[in-house]
Amino acid sequence: MTTDLPTTQDEWRIRLSPEEFYVLREAGTEPPWSGEYVETKTEGVYNCRACGAALYESGSKFDSHCGWPSYDDAIPGAVREIEDRSLGMVRTEIRCANCDSHLGHVFRGEGFTPKNTRHCVNSLSIRLDPAA
Repeated sequence: MTTDLPTTQDEWRIRLSPEEFYVLREAGTEPPWSGEYVETKTEGVYNCRACGAALYESGSKFDSHCGWPSYDDAIPGAVREIEDRSLGMVRTEIRCANCDSHLGHVFRGEGFTPKNTRHCVNSLSIRLDPAA
């Protein structure tokens, strides 16, 4: 995990590609089915693309067929949830607890998993560290 985090948006722009910056720092969303991890089955840990913090274990990933990688739970303490009232609705945004980068949204009560939770995450927000 990166310990020296940028403190300004200009510093983040240097560290991230324009697409990563849009998603991670401006709370954007990549188009559905466009992300590199939508259908990935590789074992490992998904880390924050901005700071490297571990966010999701591959065992929590499932096929939700929503167009983005989905996880039924995050590593404890890895993400924080905040209310998102954009787009004329109330949702729960998820952000990296370490660097406050936007990951996606969490939805509950859909019945996809026994935990009844779906962390819908942009592939541009994460990077897979495959199991050795």
